[in-house]
Amino acid sequence: MNNNSPTTPDPALLAQSSSVNVFHDESILPQRNVKTSENVPPSCAEKTLFVISMILIVLALPWSIFCCLRVMSEYERAVILRLGRLRPKPPRGPGVIFLVPCIDDVFVVDIRTRSFDLDRQEILTRDMVTISIDGVVYYSIKSPFDAMLQVYDAEEATEKLAMTTLRNVAGTHKLMDLLSSKEYLSNQIEGILYNSTEPWGVRVERVEIKEIFMPDQLKRALAVEQEAMREAKAKVAAAQGERDAVKALKEAADIMETNPIALQLRYLQTLNSICNEDTRSYVFPFPVDIVRKIMK
Repeated sequence: MNNNSPTTPDPALLAQSSSVNVFHDESILPQRNVKTSENVPPSCAEKTLFVISMILIVLALPWSIFCCLRVMSEYERAVILRLGRLRPKPPRGPGVIFLVPCIDDVFVVDIRTRSFDLDRQEILTRDMVTISIDGVVYYSIKSPFDAMLQVYDAEEATEKLAMTTLRNVAGTHKLMDLLSSKEYLSNQIEGILYNSTEPWGVRVERVEIKEIFMPDQLKRALAVEQEAMREAKAKVAAAQGERDAVKALKEAADIMETNPIALQLRYLQTLNSICNEDTRSYVFPFPVDIVRKIMK
């Protein structure tokens, strides 16, 4: 077999490499909602304007250098549109970037983790109970290109989607399930938001449910119900304890009936417990054998 023959690449490796080089691989461009033209060659008018701008920059040196250079912080990335077209390079930054005045538009994107509070949402649960839920969402921008070009306002769109998802997901659960499994509800909402916001260049990192608000009447009803359940459990536990005590006493009585010395030892133990230092009682031991003879 010829070792030099071409081999078919592994699809899993291709998917992994495309996810790593998200800003370099051109295969992801057709997946965008807004078709970008960064790989289309510039027209003659665009080339002419670029050349004129560069000539003006050279003629206005050194003052023009202050208009062409911009410093980007470590947590910022710049998306540059030249004459309305996306530049065919990754987002610029951090550090110093070069801009061509009059023909370059720069949009700065913060890639740090940010958060927003979910307003209190009135929700009707699956068992027809009206409650209110609020929470907080943590997110970051993973693709500055998509965050700027694929959605008008990434933060506002993510916030509205999070509120809608919270209402839809919470409405499919019962009240007791929501109260006992906040973490499961948070993870379910986080998974939906993660998949939905991925085309927008947004990564939802964490969703936390802060509080579940219930009407006062419902709180009192739940408190009465829980108190009744605790009382019922207490009564059942007391009855089981009485049953176990009766069984233990019966076994002890059977042992004492078969062994008279065990009854004598129990009698002496009772006297020892009665005659302590703090008691004022006077105890006179009476032989058990005499009692048995009298009873016979």
